[in-house]
Amino acid sequence: MARYNDAVCKLCRREKQKLFLKGSKCFSERCPIEKKNYPPGQHGVSRRPKISEYGVQLREKQKIKRTYGVLETQFRNLFEKATRQKGITGSNLVKLLERRLDNVVYRLGFATSRKAARQLVRHRHILLNNELVDIPSYIVAAGDVIKIKEKSKKLDSIHDSLKRVKEGQYSWLLIDKPNLAGTFLQVPEREEIPLNANEQLVVELYSK
Repeated sequence: MARYNDAVCKLCRREKQKLFLKGSKCFSERCPIEKKNYPPGQHGVSRRPKISEYGVQLREKQKIKRTYGVLETQFRNLFEKATRQKGITGSNLVKLLERRLDNVVYRLGFATSRKAARQLVRHRHILLNNELVDIPSYIVAAGDVIKIKEKSKKLDSIHDSLKRVKEGQYSWLLIDKPNLAGTFLQVPEREEIPLNANEQLVVELYSK
C-alpha cells in the first residue's frame, strides 16, 4: 500500500497553515510552522511566485487530502462517489471524508492525529457495532457505535489523547469516555465540520 513517509510538518508549511498531522506537537511551541511560516525548501523564504488559477485549485485539493491523510486514488474515488450523491458535490466530498472510520476515531479523541487513528484501526483495536473493523477508509453511518476493544482499553496513548477532548465538541458525536466508546449520531452539515478549505475549488479542478 502506498503511503507518505516524509516529514509531515513540511506539508503544513507548504499549505501555510496547521493541518494537525502531528498530534500534540501541533498544539505546542515545537510546531515548526510557528517558527517557519513559509514553504519548505531552499527558496521557501525568499520566493514569492505568482500562483495561477490552476495552482490555487491544486493547493486547495492538496490541503484537504493532507488534512484527512488520503492519497490521490482514494481522494478521486471519494470525489466520484460524491458526484453521484444528491446535493452539492463539494459538501458531499467533505462529508464522506469526515465519515471515514479513522477520522471518526480521531474526532472521538481516541488518537491525537488521524495517522495515529489509522494505526489503532489497522492494529485491530477498534470495534464498530461490536465487530472488529480494521479498514481505516470504512464509511461510518448514522447510529454506528465505535468503541475500543476490551483488551486495548489499557493503552496509555488512548487515555492521554482523551484528555484533550471536550464532551459536546462535535454535535454529531456522542462520547462515552468512561467506557471508551462513542456514537456517530448523524452525518454533519458542511458548516459544522471544522475544515478551513474551499472544496468548491476541488470540484472546479476535477471538472476541467
